[in-house]
Amino acid sequence: MKLAKDTARPQNDEKKIVSRTDAVFLMIASAAAAVLTTFMSVKGIVGYFTGPVTLELPLATRNQTAGGLELESTGHYTTLEATIPDLPSGPDELLSWVAALNQIGVLAILTLVFLLAYRLRSAVLFTAGSVWIVGVCGAILALVGTVGPILDGLALNRLAEMIAANGRTPGESYVFYFSAQFNVGPLMLGLVLVLVAGVFQYGRRLQKDTEGLV
Repeated sequence: MKLAKDTARPQNDEKKIVSRTDAVFLMIASAAAAVLTTFMSVKGIVGYFTGPVTLELPLATRNQTAGGLELESTGHYTTLEATIPDLPSGPDELLSWVAALNQIGVLAILTLVFLLAYRLRSAVLFTAGSVWIVGVCGAILALVGTVGPILDGLALNRLAEMIAANGRTPGESYVFYFSAQFNVGPLMLGLVLVLVAGVFQYGRRLQKDTEGLV
């Protein structure tokens, strides 16, 4: 009798990790964040063309030494915070592209949050659309994480040369010092998402097989 009682006990007492309310909240929050970050990104891009703009520019380290240090210390500085009233043509466009690429990466992340929340709310996670969106977002992040820092380094180094921050006068030979910190985080995350898309595809195949058995 005890065995029969335990067998007949309902199995619907499992607690969900994300409830419907939580999923809806995540969807609303991600949509609001997309609107807010896009507005701030557009505002920043407009600022590059209207000025003034304050930027942290990389410098040629061998020429910039810090004097007046105590305890017989020596030092050098590698960046300079400069306020430029009007950005010249070329760097302003590059910086605008960097801001746009960064925002595209942010939107890719927020799209994934919205998608996963929506799928968890509907309890249907493995779909063809999910596989496609995860894969595309991963590819976008990988591209943004590679191209963005390169364009940023080109623009900032060029501006440092144009304002003679490295001791050169404008018009002299330009040497590119890639001082921008290359963050591999977005690139690695993009590659991981591409792999997750493959996992979603495999999960979708298993889901179809299970439905066929039922």
